[in-house]
Amino acid sequence: MNLKSQMQYKLSFFLTTVGQFITAFTSFFGLYFIFSKVNAIDDFTNGQVFMCFAVVMMAFSIGEMIGGGFTVFTMMMGNGEFDRILVRPRNTILQILMPHMDFSRLGLLVQAIIVLCYAIPISGITWTWQKALTLCLMILCGSALFFGLFLLKAACSFFTVESPEFMNILTYGARQFGRYPFSVYGDGVLKFLTYVIPLALFQYYPLLYLLDRKQNPIIIILPVISLLFLIPCYAVFRFGMSRYKSTGS
Repeated sequence: MNLKSQMQYKLSFFLTTVGQFITAFTSFFGLYFIFSKVNAIDDFTNGQVFMCFAVVMMAFSIGEMIGGGFTVFTMMMGNGEFDRILVRPRNTILQILMPHMDFSRLGLLVQAIIVLCYAIPISGITWTWQKALTLCLMILCGSALFFGLFLLKAACSFFTVESPEFMNILTYGARQFGRYPFSVYGDGVLKFLTYVIPLALFQYYPLLYLLDRKQNPIIIILPVISLLFLIPCYAVFRFGMSRYKSTGS
């Protein structure tokens, strides 16, 4: 029903999707111009960085399209909509998500697919079925991880009422600095993104496996291991919901 309602204004939906598509290319062109001046960044060539860029953008676009309802969660708390959700005999999270899925994010997804198709031939990767599986897990598990970050941001709203803007560092910010392999930011950031917010488990380490810089086959399942991060995200949301007090709207 949400998709049907968005498609009632087909021209508006189409233009919004195209706008997402065009806007996202500004980040790609920024990378393209950088590599017109340098040959590599932290020993990663342009095709390898473009591969990293495409994976993160695809994961983010899917995660945001599904979990975008969490970005308006504070508004739902303020206008009383969340109170109505709590008294309905249906899953709370699904009621938050389904009416607010933004299918115009498909424009961002299409852009990432185009960049991925461009990056694969120039990345220097020798493909096997294990590497193809790794790439699929990077995208799917990365999408779930970004979904978990949006869920965590919504959970923080139970305690702050207003949207905690600092969480954008881990959502929209991660989309931006995820354009490069996380090792370029130093060991401290890499460790944080490995053991605290496990973004590197779906982006950096599997990329090393694709490039044959790491041979350990356990790396294939690292994106799946990163899904354990969803457990504390959901736990914080449930804890916040148990402490929820209506704003009275």
